[in-house]
Amino acid sequence: MKVTERRKAIVNLLLAAKEPISGGELARQFDISRQIIVQDITVLKAAGFDILSTSRGYVLQKSPLAERVFKVRHSSEQTEDELSCIVDLGGTVVDVFVWHKVYGKIEAPLNIFSRHQVKQFMEGVRTGKSTELMSVTGGYHYHTVRAESEQILDNIACALRDRAYSVPEIE
Repeated sequence: MKVTERRKAIVNLLLAAKEPISGGELARQFDISRQIIVQDITVLKAAGFDILSTSRGYVLQKSPLAERVFKVRHSSEQTEDELSCIVDLGGTVVDVFVWHKVYGKIEAPLNIFSRHQVKQFMEGVRTGKSTELMSVTGGYHYHTVRAESEQILDNIACALRDRAYSVPEIE
């Protein structure tokens, strides 16, 4: 994993965490030294991430990243293209959720930000480890997408619309 990918992954972990994550835990997850984690956190802070260092670990107070929810619909065969489109344009697919008529909102974290992670996700679906949430709502689902700017999110919105994956909110 490249340094930039690791730092992006650290941000995603901190954003998703319900409690502080220790430097030791981050070092174990990425198979690097704690000193490198400290350097990564320093670089992320300098880049504008409000990361608080506590006695229990690191906490991301507020993210400078832009975030948007996209309502989409497509077939299972198009899932890889949809996810690749988002990450290729610089987005992170934070989660997927559906609105079930009986159960309400059903969601799952994804944190997919690279082609490699898209391939891993698709392999899990192909091998039967899981089925896609959209299968319970006829292909309709939502993704929270995070990116470095609103412009990137606008580009993602255009690309999803061009591929006919985007669903207007009036439906």
